[in-house]
Amino acid sequence: MNLLVVGASHRTAPVAVLERLAVAPGQTPQILGRLLAQRHVGEAVVLSTCNRVEVYAGVTAFHGGLADVSGVLAEHAGWTQASLAEHLYVYYDGAAVDHAYRVAAGLDSLVIGEAQILGQLREAYHAATEVDTVGRLLHELMQQALRVGKRAHAETDLDRAGQSVVTAALDVAARTLGSELAGRPALVIGAGSMGALAVATLARAGAAPLSVANRGADRAARLAEAYEAAPVQFDDLTTVLSTVDVVVTATASSEPVLTVPTVTESLASRRPEAGPLVILDLAVPRDVEPAVAELPGVRLVDIDGLASALDTAPHLAAVAAAEEIVTAEVESFLGWLRGAEVAPTVAALRARAEDVVAAELRRLAQRRPDLTDDQRAEVAHAIHRVVQRLLHSPTVRVRQLAAEPGGDQYAALLRELFDLDVPQPRQAGEVTDIGAGS
Repeated sequence: MNLLVVGASHRTAPVAVLERLAVAPGQTPQILGRLLAQRHVGEAVVLSTCNRVEVYAGVTAFHGGLADVSGVLAEHAGWTQASLAEHLYVYYDGAAVDHAYRVAAGLDSLVIGEAQILGQLREAYHAATEVDTVGRLLHELMQQALRVGKRAHAETDLDRAGQSVVTAALDVAARTLGSELAGRPALVIGAGSMGALAVATLARAGAAPLSVANRGADRAARLAEAYEAAPVQFDDLTTVLSTVDVVVTATASSEPVLTVPTVTESLASRRPEAGPLVILDLAVPRDVEPAVAELPGVRLVDIDGLASALDTAPHLAAVAAAEEIVTAEVESFLGWLRGAEVAPTVAALRARAEDVVAAELRRLAQRRPDLTDDQRAEVAHAIHRVVQRLLHSPTVRVRQLAAEPGGDQYAALLRELFDLDVPQPRQAGEVTDIGAGS
C-alpha cells in the first residue's frame, strides 16, 4: 500500500474550481464510499476547506490510484478528468507525507502559519474513521501529521508569524476602511466554525454593534448571546446590510446568500456619510454573487482576492524552523513505514522456520518411538532455541536496514531467498472472520 495525495488549493485553482470540488460535510461519507469502491484505493480521507480540497489515499498502484481518485473528484465536480487535471497537484509516498505535514503545520495555507487547519484536518480524519475508510497507513499518517502540526506551533514562532484567514480578511477590511474596526458596525452571516471565529475576532476588535445571521435561527441566537451580539433573521438581511460597514459571510450554502438585488436594495437606504461596504466572502462555494463586486460603494473580497491582497511572507526564521521540523519528521515516518513493510516478511520467515521445526520433530517421533516425553520435550526445546538464535541477528538487522532509504529491497530479498508467501495487510473496511461473533 502506497500513499497518494490528489487535490487542488488556492495555489493551483481559482475559487470557481474550488467551488465545484468542495465537499460539504453531508457529502463526505458518499465521496469516501465512492473512493473505496475504486479498484486501486484501499484507504481514504477527504479534506475540504475554504481554500483546498484534497484526498489522502492508500493505493495499490500509482497510475491506477491516480486515475481512480481524480475520476471520483471529476465526477463530483461535474467535469472531465482532462479539464480538472490542470488544477490538480499530486504527491506520492515521501512527497505525500511531506505535503500532509506541511498542511498540518499551516505552511501550505493561504495565510502561512494559521492554526485553524489543524482542527479541519482532525475533523476530516474523524469523518473517515466513522465510515471505516481509514486503515493502518492513513491512521498513522493522520495521527503523526496532527502531532507534527502541534509541534511546529509549539516549538517555533509560527503562531506569531501567521494569522487565521478570518484575521487576515479583517485586516484587509480595516485597510480598506482606513481605520481600526473598533466602533464599526459589522454583520456575520453563518454560525459554523468560520462564522463563530469571525464573530469572536470582531468582538475582540471592538466592532459594534455586531450582528449574526444564520438560516438556523437558534444557532445564530446562541452564537450572538455568547458575544453580546444581536441575532438577525435571514429575512431582515437587506435592512441590516444598510446599517453596517463590514460583512463576513461563511455559510455552507450551495447557492449565493447575497445577490445583486439584495445588496443593491440595501445600498439605496445606506446612510450618505457611510464609507464603502466591505464584504468578506470566506465561503467555498461563494456566498456572494461575483457581480456584487461591480456595484458602486462595495468592496468585495473573496478567497481569490484575499490571496492577492495578503502579504504572505511572515517571519522567515519561524517558517524555516517549522520546515526543519517537518523535514526531520518526514524522514522518521518513512523509516517507520519501511520498518512496517518488512514486519510481515519477518513474521513469514519465522513462521516458515517453525513449520520446518515442527515437521522435523514429527519425523523424529516416527523414527525414535522409544524416546520418552521428557526427552522429546528437551529435543524440541533445544531445536527451537537454535532456530531462534540463528534468526535473531538477521531479523533484527533486516529491520534496521529496512528503516533506511531503499530498505524495501531487503524484505524483497528475504521473500525471494526463502520463497515466502507474505499475506497483504487487511484493507480499510474489509471484514474478516476473526471476532465476527463478538
